[in-house]
Amino acid sequence: MSEKQKTIKNEFSINGVGLHTGENCTIKFLPAEKNFGIKFQRIDLPEQPIIEASISNINGTSRGSRIFKNNVAIGTVEHVLAAITGLSIDNLLIQIDATEVPILDGSSKIFIEKLINAEIVEQDAEKQYIEITEPLKFVDEEKNAEYIIIPDDKYSVTVNINYNSAILNHQYAELTDITKFKDEIANCRTFVFLHELELLLNNNLIKGGDLSNAIVIVDKEVSQKELDRIAKIFNKESVKIKKQGILNNLDLTYDNEPARHKLLDLVGDLALLGKQIKGKVIATRPGHSSNIKLGKQIQKIYNKTKDIPNITNKKPLYDINDIKRMLPHRPPFLLVDKIYEMGDDWIVGIKNVSMNEPFFVGHFPNEPVMPGVLIIEAMAQTGGILVLSSVNDPENYSTYFAKIDKVKFKQKVVPGDTLIFKLRYLSPIRRGLATMEAKAYVNGKLVTEGEFMAQIIKTK
Repeated sequence: MSEKQKTIKNEFSINGVGLHTGENCTIKFLPAEKNFGIKFQRIDLPEQPIIEASISNINGTSRGSRIFKNNVAIGTVEHVLAAITGLSIDNLLIQIDATEVPILDGSSKIFIEKLINAEIVEQDAEKQYIEITEPLKFVDEEKNAEYIIIPDDKYSVTVNINYNSAILNHQYAELTDITKFKDEIANCRTFVFLHELELLLNNNLIKGGDLSNAIVIVDKEVSQKELDRIAKIFNKESVKIKKQGILNNLDLTYDNEPARHKLLDLVGDLALLGKQIKGKVIATRPGHSSNIKLGKQIQKIYNKTKDIPNITNKKPLYDINDIKRMLPHRPPFLLVDKIYEMGDDWIVGIKNVSMNEPFFVGHFPNEPVMPGVLIIEAMAQTGGILVLSSVNDPENYSTYFAKIDKVKFKQKVVPGDTLIFKLRYLSPIRRGLATMEAKAYVNGKLVTEGEFMAQIIKTK
């Protein structure tokens, strides 16, 4: 049973302060229609521009992930995106009146609670995934980060961190299923080393930090004078160092809370792919910069494979007898065997290429290759079925080529191959003319593509 896309039923708002900007901000969550995705809208600007939560819009990864489009930016998006992914929400419009998402308590906990209270509802559309079909290894040598992703039927994440610190050395965190995110990961807060605080302040960052939204790790001797100075900066009467090597501003929720927060950040950064992953992610020493590089690598691979139809274990919609009732073609010129999938504007069909095909007798006797014009004809017949499926009496119509454009042959087709065709409308049918994009695959590789225009004529 396929999983449905989700949004929220009720809109809501959250107020807070940006970690780095110190700006007061209101962020409002609104339901969105199916296939909308996750988008941010800067309502403090005159034109109220929208920025998609997309890895192609990333514009910075210094102490957080920042998206940017048309000179408009929104920073520190990872915690809210992690919450959205952790609840398997697909469609939301997020309005914000500042340049940075509020840090709140430094985790995804409050976002999770508010989204659940807003009532998550299913929509009439299938959820889409980025399915990992082959193992992927990625190494960011600059940051000494390593990632391995392996195929799986669910989304899980494992994180290993090592800061070569006596206080924070090796830590491990695991999320065996994304559905457990809200209970095991969402409340894990960001962390910072004490020696980093001064550097962050000098670089005009953490203006919104107040020691209530971060674990501060102390891995070296610090004088009382230095502690008093830090307390003054953050408007505290005093601060002390606990036995675990952290400041006494808060208590750890888990012994491995830093590793769990790194896992949270990774989920949030990979949410910028726009679709939930189906695969197991194993990360060693991850960080925002490396996470985004990994995401771009995944996106690059996905863009090459996303259009490849998968008919494995699927029952065909139409067999050869159904096709014969729709098309006027007959053997040896009927070049579609089955139709497996069809939507309002797309279709998937196949042709099993047998050695018994009559054209192999002369094309070529010593090296049988399916003629390219027949691959085009087979794709066109598949498209014809899509067109004729929209009328009640398909037997009374015929389709004729009006134009063939942008055809490319990338690989030969030989006996034993199964051609999988995927066609979609480039525009709605107008005045009896249908324009389609067509692609043909063998073993997951694109072999032929092109654009066709056909005229639909009633013959009876």
